[in-house]
Amino acid sequence: MKEFDVEKIREDFPMFKNYPLMQGKRFAYLDNGATTFKPYPVIEAENSYYLRLNANTHRGDYDLANAADKAYLQARKTVAKFINAESENEVVFTAGDSMSMNIAAYGLVSLLSEGDEILLSEEEHASNVLPWEQFGKQKGVKIRYIPLTEEGRITVENVRKTLTEKTKIISLAQVSNVLGYVVPIKEIAALAHEHGAYMVVDGAQSVPHMKVDVQDLGCDFLAFSGHKMVGPSGIGVLYGKKELLDRIPPLLTGGGMNARFDKEGNVTYEEAPYKFEAGTQNVAGALGLAAACDYLSSIGFDAIGAQERKLRKRLVERMEKNDSVVIYNPGAESGIVTFNVKGVFAQDEGTLLNSYGIAVRSGLHCAKLLPDFLKTYGTVRASIYFYNDEQDVDQLADALDKKGDFLDAFFN
Repeated sequence: MKEFDVEKIREDFPMFKNYPLMQGKRFAYLDNGATTFKPYPVIEAENSYYLRLNANTHRGDYDLANAADKAYLQARKTVAKFINAESENEVVFTAGDSMSMNIAAYGLVSLLSEGDEILLSEEEHASNVLPWEQFGKQKGVKIRYIPLTEEGRITVENVRKTLTEKTKIISLAQVSNVLGYVVPIKEIAALAHEHGAYMVVDGAQSVPHMKVDVQDLGCDFLAFSGHKMVGPSGIGVLYGKKELLDRIPPLLTGGGMNARFDKEGNVTYEEAPYKFEAGTQNVAGALGLAAACDYLSSIGFDAIGAQERKLRKRLVERMEKNDSVVIYNPGAESGIVTFNVKGVFAQDEGTLLNSYGIAVRSGLHCAKLLPDFLKTYGTVRASIYFYNDEQDVDQLADALDKKGDFLDAFFN
């Protein structure tokens, strides 16, 4: 594993320099599950499009447009290599994880019949529930939920118990955005395929933190966002096996995704992935995302994971000594620590922590089925990334040790 110098890495991220200067206090950013800071190489890659390549792709017969086409294609190849897709033609650029999941859901549900079933879990983000609900209703498809263990995990055995002959799709987050457990996707994908079902993976919380190899996982689709992996906002990816991308219909139609159409309503679509990329694409975002892939690869996921686990262990050990704190996922493998302070509303605690210069997420985290399982309405989530350091987690632990009242936020 490469030598890991977090202070040197933090120099790549201008937010660590700029934001504390505006606030006049040390800033501990622990909301990486929501979005991440961007390093200079990503910012420069995105800006380079506007500075040197500002032409539309797949539409111009001139040198500048050709240069933009080549850069966009290279970005697709970079992302394909990053997730070990068989071909760059299995990488669809989207606006983000939510759009990717909508494309997958719309397309796959079109292949189903009334009475077929889709398996989800109670810990899923809205992006992996609402598209299936919306498109499933239109087709008369039933949504069923895989039970969680007492700890809140998804197991292969519970998937096996929930599967029926009507199960046609299993769609799960590889890492829960609230509880942070890593789901055994490879084993579940194999089980799905044994039963003739498709495996869809929400990789929003996994792709930024661990090596994700789609061929090794055996998944049929994988969705993720750039902004959670030090990339730009407004860009994401839907990976799909080429034969499935060729089969499913596009969610969006318009310019660029069709080969021809006529007044009788006959339409011929372009080959995948282009048939899913209607309209002018976020070319700058794609270049920034490719730069993010290269940046993360240069650090290495072994080093990224080791830093996150080290800091998480330090934080949990501190929090477990505080009898006012309830931790909901002490044994999670990711950098997510979800907790509450006894007797304090989660969003009040988030406001108080903000007054100490700490950014965390508080509330339902878009996982609005999970409160019934956790038996609490809202939690506080600290999500660690590789550029966090010991001071960040100690700052949070120290603030929790102070206890204090929500009203203290107005006097700090």
